[in-house]
Amino acid sequence: MFVRRTIETNEEAGIRPSKTYQSFVAAAGNHRELSFMEKYVKNYITKEVRNVSEQEDTKEFGKYLLRMKEKNQNFFFEFNLKGDHSIKHAFWAVARSRTACEYFGDVVSFDTTYNTNRYNLVLGSFVGVNHHDQSTLLGCALIKNEEIQSFKWLFECWLCCMGGKAPKGILTDQCASIQRAIEMCMPTTIHRWCIWHIMKKIPNKLNSYKGHEEIEQEMSHVVWNSYMRDSFDRN
Repeated sequence: MFVRRTIETNEEAGIRPSKTYQSFVAAAGNHRELSFMEKYVKNYITKEVRNVSEQEDTKEFGKYLLRMKEKNQNFFFEFNLKGDHSIKHAFWAVARSRTACEYFGDVVSFDTTYNTNRYNLVLGSFVGVNHHDQSTLLGCALIKNEEIQSFKWLFECWLCCMGGKAPKGILTDQCASIQRAIEMCMPTTIHRWCIWHIMKKIPNKLNSYKGHEEIEQEMSHVVWNSYMRDSFDRN
């Protein structure tokens, strides 16, 4: 009981499992006096401590979404749980985002980040550009994985939230699952890859070539300064 309580306390304080194990070794005199190895500490944190924490955080997140809905009936959310009561899918959009989409939803950008939170959830965001050339948020989501069905669920929620009107164009990274889900949910929408993601890959693609820095500079100039397809192809 003492060991488990210490592991839980240290995890809450942000102390690494290896440090926690070393504290047990120091208290016992050496590792041979312990009946468990460092792997036990890591497994206990993964299976018990973080699982309970995730369930509690999921419960609080659900309560937060309900409070937001009570404050403003135009707040939209959908929330699905897995069998262990952790988040499977979650989507939400504030009233301002729904209004903004009516005016600035012709072309949107959809992007994801991953492994930036303790539960390794995928964070997705829909973004448009307003009449001041500023980014405006049109919805957010948390999903457990990057499979086609997860993105299909998400896009269907977003379209429902925004009145069922698909955008004329959407920009994403080069994720095959996202591309397939767009084809299924928004067949008339023009799908293009985000130029930032394309340009980010250029250095790795050209590093093996002699004079790659000059090639990268020339290519960047062509990409950013060619306004017509013909001039881009020619350059």
